[in-house]
Amino acid sequence: MSLIVAKFGGTSVGNGERIKKAAQSVADEYFKGNQIIVVVSAVNKTTDDLISLTNDAITNNLTYKQHAEIVGMGERTSVRLFSATLESLGVKSTYIDPYCEAWPIITDSNYMEAKIDVKTTDRKIKELKTLLDQGIVPVVCGFLGKCNDQVTTLGRGGSDITAFLIGECLNADEVIIVTDVDGVLSTDPRKINEAELLEDITVGEMKTLATHGAQVLHPNALDYKHPDIDAKIINFKYGDLTTRGTHITGPYDYKPMELLETPVTSITVVGKDLLHKSGIIADLTNMLYDNGIHLYKLNPHHNSITTFINKEDGDKTYKLFHEYVIENDFLSSISQGQDTAMISIIDPERDESEISRILSINHIDAELINIAKTEILIFVDWELGEKVFRLISK
Repeated sequence: MSLIVAKFGGTSVGNGERIKKAAQSVADEYFKGNQIIVVVSAVNKTTDDLISLTNDAITNNLTYKQHAEIVGMGERTSVRLFSATLESLGVKSTYIDPYCEAWPIITDSNYMEAKIDVKTTDRKIKELKTLLDQGIVPVVCGFLGKCNDQVTTLGRGGSDITAFLIGECLNADEVIIVTDVDGVLSTDPRKINEAELLEDITVGEMKTLATHGAQVLHPNALDYKHPDIDAKIINFKYGDLTTRGTHITGPYDYKPMELLETPVTSITVVGKDLLHKSGIIADLTNMLYDNGIHLYKLNPHHNSITTFINKEDGDKTYKLFHEYVIENDFLSSISQGQDTAMISIIDPERDESEISRILSINHIDAELINIAKTEILIFVDWELGEKVFRLISK
């Protein structure tokens, strides 16, 4: 017997026929003897319609508390429909929404982007095991939370968070995300016809894809992916939870903040209108690659291009780049920076303004702060590296 958490996205329950197909796929596993918890999103476009209606009716006078109550009606309707459909197929089921005593997802009072009270939620989720042991399939609202008997929301994509969190707290065997694609593709099929289905993808790779716009899974959900739990993304159209899809492997194994143990140095080539010179970045990076030199960061500007490399490769890189400067009329000079500490931060809650404020009040100048969706890189004087690391870690 396996314990499965199956999350159905809005498209996969987009009409009555799809709801019945989804419920049948759950029933098939139930009658095999498996225990199943279902997490359901609002029926396709319901949340958008509720927001549109609300905006038309109330404009700017809606409170966050009212907003959460209204948009949450989509999920509260879905669980009732899904649970009733399961019972029509001979499966014992009960729906669970934030006003049920068994509701498990407890949050703070931020109605729009609530943070989960993990300790309390873990205890409440474990209580659902009683229903499973009684042969009942709980159907739980995705996206929603509760604080002091008031509905809160986890933000867009929150149903994925609900599914993975329940899976981790119950030590589920598998979390299945049912959506409108066959899984994760090598690229957007709307742009390249030859896009291929990936059989598996690591948690880190999936989180990066999701952060950069792939909409098959909410990136924050993967923070709750336990390494011992299987997870996959499948298409609702097959009506089969055992169907082939993309498996998400491993835990989200990363250090949220790290200070590189050895110093780096910067090599800068200077010239005119470099951003419009075709091939210069390729030439510089190819030189590094051909000589086995690791590149940590490349920072192009209109009149300069700076590379950050290991200090031990500094002299070698300086000579290589100097020869390149001499050979090209559009380049004028080259310079090498001081020993530099590199700090990487992988934390969606951190932002540049917070880091800049910390550095400013401590009178520290950064050589570079580079912001990306999945990572922040900070370069400061080597002697200040450990101090900055401690300050930002607080």
